[in-house]
Amino acid sequence: MSLRILLMRFGIAAAGGALMALAATTPAAAGDDWEDNGRNRGIVKGEVTARSGLILRSAPNRGGAVIRVAPFGEIVKIFCKTRGQNIDGNRNWYLLTNGTWAWGSARYIETWKTPRWC
Repeated sequence: MSLRILLMRFGIAAAGGALMALAATTPAAAGDDWEDNGRNRGIVKGEVTARSGLILRSAPNRGGAVIRVAPFGEIVKIFCKTRGQNIDGNRNWYLLTNGTWAWGSARYIETWKTPRWC
């Protein structure tokens, strides 16, 4: 079964364990330096564009439990993207790695580069 299907079926709970195991096999970044210097391959930065803040969820849909709200202008770290519930014409959702693993609608995150697929 692909990682994308697992993420869709089990949301952040199932993905968290698998992704944490994957993260444990890579060297940790020093401090909050997230420039792509070889240690953070695949991580893409983005900025929250939702004026009232972006609700981050446990699954890539509005039915997922609320994890937290990312304020307007926050710089987020994107691990990967997947298809989820359509939000204002955009079905892409990003899996964010800011302290906790949570999903945010791509409709309200402007990225510097295109994130990879989950």
